[in-house]
This record gives sequence, structure tokens and C-alpha cells, in this order.
Amino acid sequence: MLRPLYNWMIRQAGGPHAEKALAVIAFAEASFFPLPPDIMLAPMVMARPEKAWRLALICSIFSVLGGFLGYAIGYYVQPLGHWILALFGHPDGLQEFRAFFAKWGVAVILVKGLTPIPYKLVTIAAGLAQFSLVWFAISSAITRTVRFFFVAFLFRKFGPELAELIEKRIYIVTAVVVAVIVLGFIVVKWMAK
Repeated sequence: MLRPLYNWMIRQAGGPHAEKALAVIAFAEASFFPLPPDIMLAPMVMARPEKAWRLALICSIFSVLGGFLGYAIGYYVQPLGHWILALFGHPDGLQEFRAFFAKWGVAVILVKGLTPIPYKLVTIAAGLAQFSLVWFAISSAITRTVRFFFVAFLFRKFGPELAELIEKRIYIVTAVVVAVIVLGFIVVKWMAK
């Protein structure tokens, strides 16, 4: 199901409107789109390394703006927010997220915003928990900027070698990503105690 969407994103990354498509994907991923903009950011940076920082900035800005949509979904359209959380594997996660935000607030956004954990879970849960919009905006801006500039740096510096490594070692890369996700959940759970 996701493979055709992935292939479409890769085609967009090489298309004439790549930057606009990157902005739209970064915006949508923060609230409902299933795939991260990194899929487009990486090949775009490799193709045009001189634009790496501009592309990372586009991702950062539009991801934060999209985060406000995710927050609004959680805050104003709670049934839709619950449905999206359930769709991404958190059917009963609202109370857990509320407890995390009540105790750790900004730290939850910073930790989850940097990891491969879907950012939309953070944005929607922040709205559902009615977390401070100001702190949500500040922490989202920090975490998304750090993440996308780090991805841009990696692919600008190690581009083709990194892409080849990922393709050749896809199972190892997947295992590392899963390990990071699990570690992220463990850290957040540990912080909640």
C-alpha cells in the first residue's frame, strides 16, 4: 500500500515542482500523511547539495505549520484525532499522552520530534491533551529544524555512499530505525515514571 506512495514521492523529488511538493509533504506528514518528507529531502539534497540548507528550511517551516493542523485536529476535532491515533497504533493512548504532556511537556515533543516516531502522533496528542500552544510551537520548531538539518547534512556530506549503504543494508537500517523507535518509547515511558 505504501510502496506506490513512496514511488510517487521519489518521482516528485526529481520533478519540476520538487520544492513545492516537499513543502506539501512536510506539511501533511505532521498531521495525517503516512510517509515522512525525508524520503524526498534525501534525494533532493544529493541531486543539489548547494540547496541542502534551503531544502531543510522548507521541510522545517512546513512541518511546523503542518503541526498546527495536527494540533487543531486533536484540539477541535477529537473524534478524528482519536481515529488517527488508533490508525497509527495508539487506540488507547490518549491518557498516556496526557500524562506525558502533563509531566514532561516540551521534552515529549523534543524526543519524539527527533526520532522516526511519526510526528503526527505528537501533534494530534498535544492538541488532545490541550498542551500549551506556545510551548508546542517553540519545541516543534526546535525539534523539526534539528531533524531536517541533520538529514540534509548527512546526505550533503555522505550522499551517494549513504544512499548505497541504506539500499544494500536495508534490513540492518530497518532494524536500527526500529531500535531507535523502541528506545524512544522506553525513554518517554521512563520519563513518565
